[in-house]
Amino acid sequence: MYESRIAADHLTVTAVEGFPPELNTLAACNLAGHGFLRAAWYAARSPQQGRTLLLRREDDGAALAAIPTIAFGPVIGRARKVPGSYWPLRSPLIAPDCDVFELAHALDHPAAARCLGGVWRVGPVRGDAPATELLIAAAQLANWAVLSRPAGTSWVIDLDAARARGWPSSATARKLRAVWRKLEEQGTPSWRYVRGAEWDTAALEAMGTVEAGSWIARLTDGSGAKFMTSAQRSLWSYALTDPMLAEMLCATILMLDNRPIAFSFDLDDGALQYGIAGSYVEALGHLGIGKLTNYRAMEDAIADGQSVMDMGVGDTGYKQAMGALEGYAMSDLLFVRNRSAAMMLAQAWGPELLPTAATRALMPGRFPYG
Repeated sequence: MYESRIAADHLTVTAVEGFPPELNTLAACNLAGHGFLRAAWYAARSPQQGRTLLLRREDDGAALAAIPTIAFGPVIGRARKVPGSYWPLRSPLIAPDCDVFELAHALDHPAAARCLGGVWRVGPVRGDAPATELLIAAAQLANWAVLSRPAGTSWVIDLDAARARGWPSSATARKLRAVWRKLEEQGTPSWRYVRGAEWDTAALEAMGTVEAGSWIARLTDGSGAKFMTSAQRSLWSYALTDPMLAEMLCATILMLDNRPIAFSFDLDDGALQYGIAGSYVEALGHLGIGKLTNYRAMEDAIADGQSVMDMGVGDTGYKQAMGALEGYAMSDLLFVRNRSAAMMLAQAWGPELLPTAATRALMPGRFPYG
């Protein structure tokens, strides 16, 4: 067994109720590099229902990994999932010096049964990220079946390249000025920027007002909105109670007189900006206010010296028009303890990932396949 490859007596594995402060410690330095994966980020969706599997070194108490979870799916199934405020980024936290055997030890510990149950979901996540690859390998060593299904491709803009060539181009700048002049014919346009201590209920409600006047309200059940209902706004209100998250999260809101008509809601994580959400009032869409707001957010990111704008999964054409290219594939992972259950779930979820050659080499004869 893999325990022979680690000093398991120098590790402690515990099931912690809630979202412990070790999450913030690991967020400051983790293998995925995501500084925003803090306790409030995970807890925002369900603050009272969290459980975290925590792996520590016994000698110094340093956290090596944390897997926070909440209930997932029908209660009878007792499945769990790693939560997150923004769906493409629902990763566990793994310290850069945590190795595959240490993580496998945690996933095979009795505490994992309480925190993770027999089925748990991670994702969507970046499929090629080292943290994802390490998690999959450790789970397979601990005898979990890992099912995977594609979750789309994320589109990214190279802001350094855009800055170098002089963005926006004169033609684009001319078109944006024309949109502004059209708005001036309707009233007095202005920008409102929100970050850090400037966040308040009014800012969240302003974005909800925009969504209520958008195609989302007209053509969908509204579940894809971020701010339209009080429940949707409360999620972000909770996340914003963390001053560090409040500083990372920012909104660019286009106003016409005293009315919000478009917004871009983004997250700055060092040199990388994630575009979380954006919308515009449909009745004024013909003026180009959605494009104007997206381009303003991009212009500000370039001015701030950021290097990459990650615009998330899917493109209806506007991302490419802004200069975005296909970046990386996203995966939705399901970890299943029982192999018979895994075979049944694979029919609906997706195929089981086979261990890589590197994983098989870690434990010769460990796997019944390959």
